[in-house]
This record gives sequence, structure tokens and C-alpha cells, in this order.
Amino acid sequence: MDLTALLESIVIYLSNLQAYEKASYLIIAVTAILFVIFERIFPYNKGQKVLREGFFDDFALYTIAQSYILGIIIFTIIINSLDNTSGFSRLRLFADVPIWLQLIFYTITHDLYIYWMHRWQHKNKFLWRIHEAHHSPKKVDWLSGSRSHAVEILINQTIEFLPIVLLGSQPEVVAYKGVISAVWGMYIHSNLNVKTGKLQWIINGPEMHRIHHTTGKGRNRNFATKFAIWDWIFGSAYLPEEKANEYGLKTFFPNNYFKQFIFAFRSFRKN
Repeated sequence: MDLTALLESIVIYLSNLQAYEKASYLIIAVTAILFVIFERIFPYNKGQKVLREGFFDDFALYTIAQSYILGIIIFTIIINSLDNTSGFSRLRLFADVPIWLQLIFYTITHDLYIYWMHRWQHKNKFLWRIHEAHHSPKKVDWLSGSRSHAVEILINQTIEFLPIVLLGSQPEVVAYKGVISAVWGMYIHSNLNVKTGKLQWIINGPEMHRIHHTTGKGRNRNFATKFAIWDWIFGSAYLPEEKANEYGLKTFFPNNYFKQFIFAFRSFRKN
């Protein structure tokens, strides 16, 4: 399927969405535009371009094409198959739980999982292979966080959304949880010079996460995504006074989506 056909299928897909799903995509789109504007006004690292190196791949291929295709695989093939086999969602265990309370529960529990998974990825040579693409951008901004290998997304989003379906939550919960993950992901990677003070002990933001994307000591610290408190509790927090300014990998990494996908499966003997 070429890019034009893919975009046409996406347009058809969007036209068939429910109102809450359209609202979710609209929130994400508006938030992205706001981040672009705020990054111009309050930059963490001055001089970063909007159309920086790798922008097209991160936006068109990682954010749109990959997300669309993996969404079909995760929900239609994996989650639906597991649910049809187990029939667990028919118990509707969370059906009567208020949506706002479900979102709090799913956000906290999944974020704790992501913290430990993320930390493991930095320790395990096999898992690092599917994570290093995420650390490859030399300029970190609102969009760079979308650069994640398909296998990594397949694992993490299956674990993110499978409980929501199996516990019989309303369809809106999936959409709203997706918004939380997308907006928060844009925020922690954004090129914004924010100072949240003591709130940074609880809520994660660019102050700590941009340090995580550096080539120095911070790369193996600050594993939290939404809640920085995990790093402080489990001893992996690192918040120096100096700003992050050098990002990416010190080793070779390909510069386009398809090569980046294949590169994760290279032989270890060549390193």
C-alpha cells in the first residue's frame, strides 16, 4: 500500500468514528499545534527548528501510518482474539465504575508498568534494540516521542488497552486513555522551558525527561513517563541544575523509518 492509498483509508476510517473518538483526535491535534507555538515562545533549547531532521518520518510514518496499522493489529487481531477466547469482558467487571475513576486507575497502573518496562529496556540488550529508536532523535521536541519501534508499541499498547477491554470498560475509556497517553507523551518530550518546582517530584515533565534523552549520565535515569514519583521512590531520579543540550545516540543509527525498523534485528556479533 502506497502513502496515498494509506491516507485515503485513514480518511475513511476517521469519517466512521464515533463522536467521542473524533473529539479525542481533535484534542490531540489541537494540543500538538499548541506545543509547536509554545516551543517557539518558551524554548528549552533555543534555535530548534520545527521541521528538524527526521520530522517527516516521525510525523507521517511513526505517528500516522504506524499508529494506524498497529491500532488495527492490536485491537482487531490481538485484543479481540484474546477476548473472544476468554470471554472475560462479558463479566463487565468495570461497567458500573465511573469513567473518571477508571481513567485514574488505568493511568496509574499502566504508568507503573511502563516505568519498570522502560527501565528493563535500558538494561536488557534485546529490549534495548526495540527501544533505541526512541533515543535516536538528535533534537527532542513534542513530536520526537512518537519515534518508537513497532514491536515496542505493539507490546506496550497491548498491555495498556487489553485490561480496559477485558474488564468491560466503556469504549470511551479506550479513547480517553489514548488522549492522556498522547498528550502527556508530547508534553514530556516538548522543547518547553518549564519549572514546576516540587510538583516535579510527582508529575513528570520535560525537566526530567529531556535529561533522559541526553547522551550522558541521564540516559539511564528518569524512566518515568507520567509520574516522576516512580523515579524518586525507586532511586532512578536525576535532575541536575544544568540543562540538557546533547541528545541522541553516540553509535550509528539509520536515518529513515524502514531502515530503523530493520536495524533492531541486526546481529549482535557486529557490535
